[in-house]
Amino acid sequence: MKCLAIADLFITEEMMKTGLHQLVEKGFEVDIKTWKHDSLEDLQNDNIKLEKNGSEAVELPEYLVGNIEKYDYIITQFAPIGKKVIDQASKLKFIGVLRAGIENVNFEYANEKGVTVFNTPGRSETSVSEYTVGLILSEIRNITRSDRKLRSHQWEKYYPNGLLAPEIKESTIGLIGYGAIGQRVANLLRPFGGKIIFFDDFFNGEAEDQQVSLDELVQQADVISMHYRLTPQTKNMLNKKHFEQMKSSAVVINSARSGLINEVDLIEALQKNRITGAAIDVFDQEPLPNDHPYLSLENITITPHIAGSTIGNFANSPKILVDRIINEKL
Repeated sequence: MKCLAIADLFITEEMMKTGLHQLVEKGFEVDIKTWKHDSLEDLQNDNIKLEKNGSEAVELPEYLVGNIEKYDYIITQFAPIGKKVIDQASKLKFIGVLRAGIENVNFEYANEKGVTVFNTPGRSETSVSEYTVGLILSEIRNITRSDRKLRSHQWEKYYPNGLLAPEIKESTIGLIGYGAIGQRVANLLRPFGGKIIFFDDFFNGEAEDQQVSLDELVQQADVISMHYRLTPQTKNMLNKKHFEQMKSSAVVINSARSGLINEVDLIEALQKNRITGAAIDVFDQEPLPNDHPYLSLENITITPHIAGSTIGNFANSPKILVDRIINEKL
């Protein structure tokens, strides 16, 4: 079996080599090539195009598709595998995607051609869940905004949530999405105390926390954190209707996908103080434009889409995928 592994600036050739060594031990011939970009920003821009517009939005360069017809397996993180690539890879049996989302692969066309597509569920479980807790604490305890004030020589103790900040211990945390990341967030928050509730249409197992409807969650929660997967059905699942139901003291956290929340409606809710605050790591337009309304708001914490950016997240992704290939495919 021949495998083409496409590295990038996040998952390097060395990470690929280390992570895929079990495939080599199983008799695979693994070739590693890099999807080249001048900067991380250039790679992120291509990735954003793929996430928003699908696998055909960016075309792979010739140095990656040359001789691709000899490969049975293709493993990629961000590099797009669209119709053209699938057609050229005439021996292709398997596409492995080194992340949970498969927006950069034409899944429907691959399925038509009898090509199996595997993702890497849970790879961001630790990185994103830890970051989410950081966003919650930063927002409700005014950590980033007080830092900004001090750097501008202002000794300020009064913020949008008042003079005395809330505690997690006395709060109700509402998790929208109760998959691997949502459950990990719950596990991290549970020692703080407080009450955890969740909404997830796809969850039907046993849970330590209380499952509620989306309307019940937005009405009850002090902190609302997004952990759903973005699909056409879940786009804008949190919108003006829900902001109007929330407590005026509520804060909204999004370290998942921007499209899950109607950004215009969230901005309006913050501008009109319908809710107290938000902490956001993902945006409809990235990088964030200089005139974006978020930049003029005091009641929001913003970070540049870095929730999943840890060494462990990227370095371990090939290992996680190989384990899945070996356990489910070989």
